[in-house]
Amino acid sequence: MFWWIGPIIVLIVIPVLDWVVGEDGSNPRDEDYELLSNDRYYRWCTYLFLPIQLIGLGIAGYLWADDQLAVIDKLGLAVTLGFVSGIGINAAHELGHRVENLERWLAKVALAQSGYGHFYVEHNKGHHARVATPEDPASGRLGESLWEFLPRSVIGGYRSGIKLERDRLRRRGLRWWSVRNNILQAWSMTVVLYGALLIAFGPKLLPYLLLQAVIAAGLLETVNYVEHYGLLRRKRPNGMWARCSPADSWNSDRLVTNIFLFHLQRHSDHHANPGRRYQTLRSSQEAPQLPAGYASMILLAAIPPLWRRVMDPKVLAHYEGDVTRANIAPRKRTRILADHGAATA
Repeated sequence: MFWWIGPIIVLIVIPVLDWVVGEDGSNPRDEDYELLSNDRYYRWCTYLFLPIQLIGLGIAGYLWADDQLAVIDKLGLAVTLGFVSGIGINAAHELGHRVENLERWLAKVALAQSGYGHFYVEHNKGHHARVATPEDPASGRLGESLWEFLPRSVIGGYRSGIKLERDRLRRRGLRWWSVRNNILQAWSMTVVLYGALLIAFGPKLLPYLLLQAVIAAGLLETVNYVEHYGLLRRKRPNGMWARCSPADSWNSDRLVTNIFLFHLQRHSDHHANPGRRYQTLRSSQEAPQLPAGYASMILLAAIPPLWRRVMDPKVLAHYEGDVTRANIAPRKRTRILADHGAATA
């Protein structure tokens, strides 16, 4: 069981601790904001995750290449590394929002293990601009299962990231094959990392490297699904989307998961104020609340009937019973509106 410790901790231990420990319930004081934001201890918490992540991958490479472990153990190790890599994407998420060049480069390093380098561009320039709208591939829609969402988000996010970076380079008079291409920089780190591991330990590593990358991407996209399921931003009288508010993300203040995910569950404040460092994020009364922490909600999302039984009423309650205000899956819109007695629009 040791080799499967990653999913055991994330999917069993953390949900149990969330239930036992409960919610945080405290927010930083206004007068402490600057001091807390500039406290380098919290930066080093994200910095130090990177060597832990990469050293762990190196050890795993050695074990995958060796014949002492059974195949089932190697698969467990790959899944565990995938969960570590998924948390690494979350570290990259925190670092990629910063203005310091060092932290932005470290974000790309953190993404190397998962091979999800386009996330660096798509999340900051795409998701944050379109979150909780039908145009955002990373926002789950009411009536859409996780298994319908995953291919739409993965493919849509990839296409969006490529387009955003190509447009950025074109505005600067640069071509796609430029050393300033953020996506190519991140992907190059993956190529170098995987290449070094394959040279050091042999080609038998490749299936395990690919498996852990798929697990990491799946974990990230499942969290995306949980964070904005069914939520829709208001539209202004001119037809433009209103500025993202705390009401457009699902929050959870479960203390244990927040510690593991750099306060990612205070997601409403993150979207309303993306420049804030994770230690300064706050809970908001305006934000809709999940019934459990993200770790528990990942398990729930994997079972669509159970997910809808729990979350669809919460979406409806958030919009005071008016289902037309939700972000509804287009293919199921007519049925969902009919089920709630709403006129088809």
